[in-house]
Amino acid sequence: MKVIHLNTYDGNGGAGRACLRLSDALKANGIDSKVLVYYKFGQNFKIDTFSKTPLQKAKAVYNILAERYYSKWLSKSVKTPFSLQWFGRSIINHPEVKNADVVHLHWINHGFLTPKFLAELDELDKPIVWTFHDSNAFTGGCHVRYGCENFHQQCGNCPILKFNGPNDISHKTWLRKQKAYTKLNFHIVAPSKWMAGSIKFSSLLGTRKASVIPNTIETKIFKPYVKAEAKKILKINPDKFVLMSGFMPSKNDKHKGTPYLIEALEILSRRPGIKKENIELVIFGNKESAEMPTFPFKTTFLGTINKDDHLAKCYSAADAFITPSLEDNLPNTVMESLACATPVIAFTTGGIPDMVKHLENGYLAEYKNAEDLANGIEWLYLHENKEDVQKAARLSILTNFSEDIIAAEHIHLYETLINLHPK
Repeated sequence: MKVIHLNTYDGNGGAGRACLRLSDALKANGIDSKVLVYYKFGQNFKIDTFSKTPLQKAKAVYNILAERYYSKWLSKSVKTPFSLQWFGRSIINHPEVKNADVVHLHWINHGFLTPKFLAELDELDKPIVWTFHDSNAFTGGCHVRYGCENFHQQCGNCPILKFNGPNDISHKTWLRKQKAYTKLNFHIVAPSKWMAGSIKFSSLLGTRKASVIPNTIETKIFKPYVKAEAKKILKINPDKFVLMSGFMPSKNDKHKGTPYLIEALEILSRRPGIKKENIELVIFGNKESAEMPTFPFKTTFLGTINKDDHLAKCYSAADAFITPSLEDNLPNTVMESLACATPVIAFTTGGIPDMVKHLENGYLAEYKNAEDLANGIEWLYLHENKEDVQKAARLSILTNFSEDIIAAEHIHLYETLINLHPK
């Protein structure tokens, strides 16, 4: 069986990582699986690209930048990503696409596949699978919806757009997608129960079949290390209780919930059972530290970590991983942390409850409740059997998200779709 995975970028972002991890898992289980991206930044020999020649690369860069800047110009000053999908390219004549038994779409925005070029895939006359890594496929342009329910109807009056109204760009994009989807039969994969539920409410795709199959992770790379030794590698006192968090953009960032983390840490620092000098905050993937907010505990900024084995040691050095995200499908950081036996403290939102089991392998705080987020940190800080929680974290990944389990679920889906496809 030949499966071709299509993504805009090669591992640049959560969708790219999830796409490559799935392809590797499938190959390890005997499937001829390949990743083909619109624009390739890295040197990974396992990933091929549509944009090989200088002219193809230049066209791709133009499309990507035009899509991003036009979207930014038409959007309000809010940190909610929005895609116009005006720019794209046809892929149906590419030999890898034509020779595949199954075409598996992932994240295809930023100048790659517009609704028009998506509809063309019907000409291939083969099963199309599409994993939704965010909400864009069933909205009029936004990738993160928060409380907006316009996608239940036909979009329009978009709160993100500068020029909004009943017939605004979001509504016109919705109509373009509707036209394309009526021509293209595809099977949806939702990585989380939350995403599957969202799809059912959408006016565009609510009647389509969707399978809930999570992303996977490299369990032999993201694995536990001895915490005391991992802390020494990061030059942290082994006796410190280490809190870790991922990319902290700015205090005003909406999607990542940074203000809630700051407030939770402030609340925690004032509690009588907490010794501030015993706690250290570690942040990886940050921008310039000058942009960082002020935290009430000693803070170490690790910067961007490009090697997964070192990242696994960083997770292992932490006693708790905190993600204050307000909307996330199935965040890689949560899965990575749990795989390294580091419990996760997060809001009850998106697909996070699919991974974090309250008071078992982590703590699920009430949504947008900084006080409860602090409760979660304190719960783990004062826990008498931290090792039990750590073991539960690792076991939850091996049991539900390991490579073989997720590969088998995808293979079963592919085989079912091939057998159902008209010969």
